[in-house]
Amino acid sequence: MTGSKYITRAGEQRLRAELDHLWRVLRPQVTQAVSEAAAQGDRSENAEYIYGKKQLREIDRRVRFLRKRLDGMVVVEQPPGDPRRVFFGAWVSLEDDTGLRRRVRIVGPDEFDAQEHYISMDSPLGKTLFRKTVDDEFTLQLPGGVRSFVVLEIEYEQTNET
Repeated sequence: MTGSKYITRAGEQRLRAELDHLWRVLRPQVTQAVSEAAAQGDRSENAEYIYGKKQLREIDRRVRFLRKRLDGMVVVEQPPGDPRRVFFGAWVSLEDDTGLRRRVRIVGPDEFDAQEHYISMDSPLGKTLFRKTVDDEFTLQLPGGVRSFVVLEIEYEQTNET
């Protein structure tokens, strides 16, 4: 995945947990299964062996990706200097031209999640929202046609500093 290298602390922790699980739990399990399958003899027709080797390649590819991606990440933990504008990490309440309201959070491309209402800062809506303020109106070309929106509210999560 390419795109912006910004991520929230929670997003970084999720990626690190995935990397740890792949490397310390899943890879050793699959390696053991491949060893056991290889001990059965003819590998050319051994489905468990062939499938296990494929799984190992997929795990190794994801591990390489996560290590490289995490190495270049910038964890954003503080709200911006001007919290009245939309920047990375903002929760933005919007209303469209049909009166439908929704609340989205601007996050990095590695952590967007429709169920959580997280949108990527690299998405068309994410890019358009940047630097907007409350009451700003804008239009956006969506697959269903052009839609108009108005920014109702902008919030940033507070970090607990000790």
